[in-house]
Amino acid sequence: MRKQRCNQELLTKIARKIKQLREEKGISQDTFYIDTDIHIARIELGKVNITVSTLKDICDYFSINLSDFFKDI
Repeated sequence: MRKQRCNQELLTKIARKIKQLREEKGISQDTFYIDTDIHIARIELGKVNITVSTLKDICDYFSINLSDFFKDI
């Protein structure tokens, strides 16, 4: 079985960006979970290697497209 690839530096940058978006909108982690069924707290720690599909759902929630999300990363 192959080991899952993980770029910790990239995960940390993604986590910070997600947390920044959430805080700018004034949304709590609990509210985000209720609205999306996504455990954002674990993602914001930068320890979870999320899928592109999950990231797309997060971006949709914050009304940002993936290309804009990655501009500063």
